[in-house]
Amino acid sequence: MPRQYSTEPTDPKEFTRQFDRFYSWFAPAYDALVKLGPVWKSWLAHAPPQIQGPRVLEASCGTGYLLMQYAGQVQASAIDLNAKMVEITNRNLRQAGLSAEVQQADVEALPYADASFDTVLNTMSFSGNPGGRAALAEMNRVLAPGGRLVLIDVGYPDDENKLGILLAELWRRSGDLIRDMDTLLREAGFDYWKQAIGGFGSVHLYVATKPY
Repeated sequence: MPRQYSTEPTDPKEFTRQFDRFYSWFAPAYDALVKLGPVWKSWLAHAPPQIQGPRVLEASCGTGYLLMQYAGQVQASAIDLNAKMVEITNRNLRQAGLSAEVQQADVEALPYADASFDTVLNTMSFSGNPGGRAALAEMNRVLAPGGRLVLIDVGYPDDENKLGILLAELWRRSGDLIRDMDTLLREAGFDYWKQAIGGFGSVHLYVATKPY
């Protein structure tokens, strides 16, 4: 089966509105599923060991499950486009006795100065962003030279096994954008390595470094 990478949405604002409406409704169930789902948690567990430096931004934090795994160890900031996700994240942090600066914002227009962070995390959300190049450019902008982007998302398996391709296709047909991440990361100027971490090779960890 040939790879069919997604094209960027012709109406990015409408694409975002639809995702935002869905997650406003789905946020409480999403929070429970992430906390209880062993497979999802096993994917996200690959991110914290890759954090470097004290200043960390999680771009598109969902309901904060991953944020709570490292918030007490670094200077943590987080954003999400969806107001309900931000509300639940702040509640989860309070209940856990942890603190982080969490605000509603768009990954394509991050409210931070250049070179503000040593690590930027983006997990299982890049495929839901309508502007891949714009999002990577913003995450690159707020990274300090030598900083690290840790990205986990769905894509086609490198070994082209049928189950992995089927899973990637299911994600794509559900509305997510399956992109050629290798090309995008190279175009953005990152040095990177990657690893298949689940989904029969359809879930990848990318660890990208911003050159000095």
